Amino acid sequence: MMTHAATRHKDEEEATPMIRFRGELFEPLASGALFWRAENALLVADLHLEKMSSFARTGQLLPPYDTGLTLARLEADLIQTHASRLIALGDSFHRDEGTSTILPHDRARLDRLLAMADWLWLSGNHDPAPHALGGDCRENIILRDITLSHEPGKTIAGQMAGHLHPAARIAMKGRTTRRACFAADDRLMILPAYGSSTGNLNILSPAFHGLFRMSQLQVVMLGRDRAYPVSPRRLVAG
Repeated sequence: MMTHAATRHKDEEEATPMIRFRGELFEPLASGALFWRAENALLVADLHLEKMSSFARTGQLLPPYDTGLTLARLEADLIQTHASRLIALGDSFHRDEGTSTILPHDRARLDRLLAMADWLWLSGNHDPAPHALGGDCRENIILRDITLSHEPGKTIAGQMAGHLHPAARIAMKGRTTRRACFAADDRLMILPAYGSSTGNLNILSPAFHGLFRMSQLQVVMLGRDRAYPVSPRRLVAG
């Protein structure tokens, strides 16, 4: 029989982890989206829609299913959170021409999603140009003293970004596991790549050097059904 203390400990372990950043609370979802309840906003980074069709243009014939899978997951997150606003932190399309190659049934789903929430598309290095799919296109935006943009920098205090596709590799009980993750300290948060065909990069790799204060680092890994906080002490390279 489970004691009251044991039950409380189990409930705490199963509770949804929260990321505190710049005085705000954010809920990381297993999909890689981030829910900002105070703004009723769903934040996603690096959708890379139409990545497979972009490869096809170069002769690499791959099944063009990535856009549909990503949009289906996004629809589920909007329904789950009831977010009235969606903010995409750049590289929403793998190339600018992806806005014109999207298949009719995927475009129909995207139109439904655009009707479910107010969309803000931020420009990225893969898709710097504005488009006319619906919603608002900007380079960046500031909400509650937090700068939302695509590429993380070292000079902005209070920035949320994407671009680097962060992942954490942890060692536990003689085994290692690597999953996409959220990473944040007291001045910067980087979201994982949301797109179904995106890769990831270990947050201990050189690309991240100098971006985070390790003494302040918060890491939340994506699991199958939920996100899990991870102690930075468990992080390993590779």
